[in-house]
Amino acid sequence: MLVIHTADIHIGVENYSRPDPESRTSSRLQDFLTSFDELVDYAIDEKADLVLVCGDAYKSRNPTQTHQREFVKRISKLAQKGIQVFLLAGNHDSPNVPGPATTLDIFSTLEIENVHVASELKTEVIKTANGNIQIISLPWVRKGDFMSLSEYNQLSNENLNKAIEKKLIEDLNTEIGNLDSSMPSILASHVSVDLAKTSSEKSMTLGKDYILPTKSLASNKLDYVALGHVHKHQVLNDDPLVVYSGSLERIDFGEEKDSKGFCAISISTAADNGNRIESYKFVEVKARRFKTISIVIEDTDEYPNDKILSEINKHEIKDAIVQVIVDVHASRYREISDKIIREKLSTAHFIAAVRKNVISESKNRLGKNLHESVPPMEALKAFLKERDIDEKKMRLLLEKGQTLMVENPPNQP
Repeated sequence: MLVIHTADIHIGVENYSRPDPESRTSSRLQDFLTSFDELVDYAIDEKADLVLVCGDAYKSRNPTQTHQREFVKRISKLAQKGIQVFLLAGNHDSPNVPGPATTLDIFSTLEIENVHVASELKTEVIKTANGNIQIISLPWVRKGDFMSLSEYNQLSNENLNKAIEKKLIEDLNTEIGNLDSSMPSILASHVSVDLAKTSSEKSMTLGKDYILPTKSLASNKLDYVALGHVHKHQVLNDDPLVVYSGSLERIDFGEEKDSKGFCAISISTAADNGNRIESYKFVEVKARRFKTISIVIEDTDEYPNDKILSEINKHEIKDAIVQVIVDVHASRYREISDKIIREKLSTAHFIAAVRKNVISESKNRLGKNLHESVPPMEALKAFLKERDIDEKKMRLLLEKGQTLMVENPPNQP
């Protein structure tokens, strides 16, 4: 049985975008859909049995009609090929308050064949072309659901997180205890866990979220644990495999160096108590590249713009989302040409920023090899040498400096 695991598709993220004339939508929307298409095509070509989407299909809990159309189009393509699709509700899919539907409930309402939606903790047996598999779903849980209960509504945020963690672990253990050992089992969850590493510029709200211990998910009664919520692909445990698939596209420069893709897992349906995982691999997609180019302009650089252009030449910027960061002394700030830099970046997909950071002159007045904590007279001497002051004048200035030090001694600690 071949299982495809993905999460955090985030259709609707359109930062660093430009108009796409062909689709009449944004170029970044097309990026996200193109990466998703790679997964869909792979699943069909490899005759996958099951595709798991572990939360956050959309960026917003109120996706536009266009975003819904494009997501449904791809899910329907999988379902029509007889591939089972399991959609788990994430925090971006769920309303802020109980009652309103999630962004995924329309699939259940329309009773679309081969599509399964999970917005609560439960176990479901799914029949695939190559046998049955049981999936425990642990979707994103709203704190508001707990805070509406009298035993939780007076708790501090820290204690509320602990109470939620305790309750979820207890309920999860109950589900795990009821699993049928004769068939493979997967836990699908959209959650923060303690061993996860994040890379996004934007806070994943870790610290405000409840966080489950990885060991609480890594039960030996499970064959695979499929996670969503953290955008960085990572394997947190080997037996059973506990895996964040990561997102299919880069969201921002914090994810610049992250590989993007999905997981493909081959699972035996044989009734045994051993490890049913036959193979596991991470399949990379051609996600849009992000590139940061950093340059430091020294006082000795005669032509700073030439140095910047030379540095840009070292990088592949075509079709990438690019930011250029130039560190420069205030005295040379005006020499840097924003226009020249932007012209050089004309083949980039999007120029996110050309940022000039001013280096404080005070950090360099004492000379490159002199620490700022040196004694004042040594610092003064180094400063005068840097300015090529003649010896006679330097001696007079040092004597004057020494007199001032005696008359105005520094405060003692």
